[in-house]
Amino acid sequence: MTGVQRAAIVLLSLGEQQAAEVLKHMGAKEVQKIGVAMTSVGGISHDSVVSVFDDFIGVLAKPSGLGSGADDFVRNVLNQALGEERASGLIDRILLGRNTSGLDTLKWMEPRAIADLVRMEHPQIIAIVMAHLDPDQAADVLKLLPERVRSDVLVRIATLDGIPPHALNELNDVMARQFAGSQNVKSSSVGGIKVAANILNFMDSGQDEAILVNIGEIDSDLGSRIRDLMFVFDNLADIDDREMQTVLRDVPSDKLALALRGAEAKVRDKITSNMSQRAAEILLEDMEARGPVRLAEVEAAQKEILAMVRKMADAGEIQLSAKTEAFV
Repeated sequence: MTGVQRAAIVLLSLGEQQAAEVLKHMGAKEVQKIGVAMTSVGGISHDSVVSVFDDFIGVLAKPSGLGSGADDFVRNVLNQALGEERASGLIDRILLGRNTSGLDTLKWMEPRAIADLVRMEHPQIIAIVMAHLDPDQAADVLKLLPERVRSDVLVRIATLDGIPPHALNELNDVMARQFAGSQNVKSSSVGGIKVAANILNFMDSGQDEAILVNIGEIDSDLGSRIRDLMFVFDNLADIDDREMQTVLRDVPSDKLALALRGAEAKVRDKITSNMSQRAAEILLEDMEARGPVRLAEVEAAQKEILAMVRKMADAGEIQLSAKTEAFV
């Protein structure tokens, strides 16, 4: 079982009140994945549940920190449990009524809704909004904006070097009034080259390169610096063996076999050398048995695995080497 499935089993084994208390301390993206896993796991034997809890207790014995921000999970769980219409009022009271800033409220919206909201705004405003979103969500929004705007927005994100607090407060207040949120802005530090690079990491293949080319035409040095900070699949070869083993425990084997179809030999060797001989043989056999696959499928699998690595690094589950850390 993957780590997500094990977490789902733990939550399903708890009572509703205890599970709800746990969810309050979980990150939004993880909550979505666990929510899906909770609806899909079934037919688990008693021995398997005991094994999962043994592992869980072992993890609790180690020093660890809980993440913050379970809003996405709460929203998804309530929608699934009550239906969107019945859950709507309750969600507003629980989430939007409690210290949610206007800009943070955007994280609840679908990318298309955000794109429609900011489409007519000045690129600088769009850049500030995008810098507050998670990189994958910002990338989805960027895909929906006019092509002529994308490069301009990315340049502005990369060159953001702090925003006057009053300006950020005014923007936040506008969003807060529109979405019923209310909170003082605590920090004006948003954007930067690394943020721009992370957003590009989640863009579709081809779109990212087109934007980089356009940025290079505007500012060649900036384009090179952004490109240097982008974390690509081949960078996995620089991960330490112990951290790679941790990553491989959570990566589905079918997704890994697909992603490796487009990887360099050094990445394949890095991954197979950190697996048992039998597991490596099965992986290679699976790759050969698949036959031809579309490049888009390979790139999508690679991006999904890279997103998992970034999330694990952010959560402190793995420690990346200094060379790799620069990208994540």
